[in-house]
Amino acid sequence: MSDLAKGDGAVGPEAALARLRALETLESGYEAWLELKLEHAASIARFREERERLTQQGSFLLGAVRAAGLEPSASSEPGLSPASAGDFLRDAEEKLARTREALSAREAETEAGYASAFAEIRATLKDRALRHLSVHRPRLTLLLRRVGAERSILHLERVSGDTPVLLCMLFTGRIPSRYGFLLDDSTEDVALPPAPLYPEEGVAPGDVRPDAAALVSRVRAGEEVLPLKGMLPLSIPRPGGDEDFFRLLQRGAVLEVEVADGASFRNVLSREESERFAGHLLRLKLSGRIELDIEAG
Repeated sequence: MSDLAKGDGAVGPEAALARLRALETLESGYEAWLELKLEHAASIARFREERERLTQQGSFLLGAVRAAGLEPSASSEPGLSPASAGDFLRDAEEKLARTREALSAREAETEAGYASAFAEIRATLKDRALRHLSVHRPRLTLLLRRVGAERSILHLERVSGDTPVLLCMLFTGRIPSRYGFLLDDSTEDVALPPAPLYPEEGVAPGDVRPDAAALVSRVRAGEEVLPLKGMLPLSIPRPGGDEDFFRLLQRGAVLEVEVADGASFRNVLSREESERFAGHLLRLKLSGRIELDIEAG
């Protein structure tokens, strides 16, 4: 039986959790989470390789019996009966079956360990974000740029460090999947702008660039973790009911405010939209949840 089947894949969760418990910062928690993700991916690959090896071994044994001419329908030399070959093959297959069962049991145990560790890390990160918000108010600077008399473009000065994680928690009640998500402007295709989602937490690689309506649905779906990239979502109620979906999109030195409009987003806001967005931030300031400066350009 291989070392994997004996269970050496259980080290990952414990190592990541030890790192998580040793340091109290948000960044260290996300580092432990990344470590656990990498260990989990490696564990999945090892189990897959071991299953493939066992399948190849079974196929090889059957091929060897056939090559020896010992199948029940074939003639055989004296002392090499098809019956004895059948016994040999049956014994080998039984051993392989027991090894597969042991491997499946170990895989299930290992996956349960990772699932428990992921749950603890997510709960710990959420708790840390809430505790940070209770004592630290993120500072935002809102910049107003007029576009005619009734329209405007809103920017926020770029934030860094723990602040993006805290704002995600404040705006959505959920944590992002990565610590440096807001300032990540990487793209897997230079012909395309950066995607607003990471291919994780249930998002397939082909779904990282949803249209506005699909992105709104994804954010509002209620998952515990949001795989956001280069943006922060914010829903703001309308006076007559329902709500508008805004996002703060990372654009160099600023975050640009955009509003969902059908299948797309637009950055030129009506006067009412701009005032409602600013008013929402002002309510957060007056309730002691953020620090806010407003500058008109």
